[in-house]
Amino acid sequence: MAREQLNSAAYSWHAFAERQDLAAALAGHVAGRLTNAIAERGTALLAVSGGTTPAKFFASLSNIPIAWNKITVTLVDERCVPASSPRSNAGLVAVNLLQNAAAAARFVPLYQEAESIEDMSEADSRMLRSLPWPLDVVVLGMGADGHTASFFPDADNLEKLFDPFSEKVVLPVHAASAGEPRLTLSLARIVRAGFLA
Repeated sequence: MAREQLNSAAYSWHAFAERQDLAAALAGHVAGRLTNAIAERGTALLAVSGGTTPAKFFASLSNIPIAWNKITVTLVDERCVPASSPRSNAGLVAVNLLQNAAAAARFVPLYQEAESIEDMSEADSRMLRSLPWPLDVVVLGMGADGHTASFFPDADNLEKLFDPFSEKVVLPVHAASAGEPRLTLSLARIVRAGFLA
C-alpha cells in the first residue's frame, strides 16, 4: 500500500525568501489540515520531526487558534535521550510547539525508560497503536547528511525501515552516523499520512 501511495502522490514546490515566511505559510497549511481532520473525524493526529530547523514553524503553529484539545502530537523520530537533553526532539517540541494555543494538545513522546531500544520501540508501538491512525499531517525535516526521520543510510535495518507493507509503528535504529540509537516511525506509517511536508 505504501508503495502505491508514493507512486500516486501529488507534489508541489514552494519557494520563500525568508525562513519566517516559510514557517508562517507551513503553519497555516498544517492548521488547515488539522482543522479539516477534526471536522471529518472529531480528532487529528500530527507527527513532527526535530532537528535545527522547525522551531520557527512550531512557534507559528502554536499561536494559531484551532481545536488543540482535539489534536494529538507525536514525533516522527527521537534520539534515545531523555526530554531534558538538548538533543531531545520531545524537549524541542515541548519548548517551541506545546505553548500558547497549542498547550492544549495531547503529546505522546517516543522516549521512555526501557532495558533496550528494542524494548522501547515495542512499548512505543503498543502505545501508539491506540492513536487515531492514519496520521493526518507529518512534517519531516532533513539532516545535514540528507537523512529524514531516522532513515540513516548506514542503519543496520534499512530493509525493515523501508518495508512498504510493514505493520510496525515504531522501529529502533542503530547507525554509526546517527550518534546515539534512535526510534523512528516506519516509512509505511509516514506515507499513509493525509498530508506530508
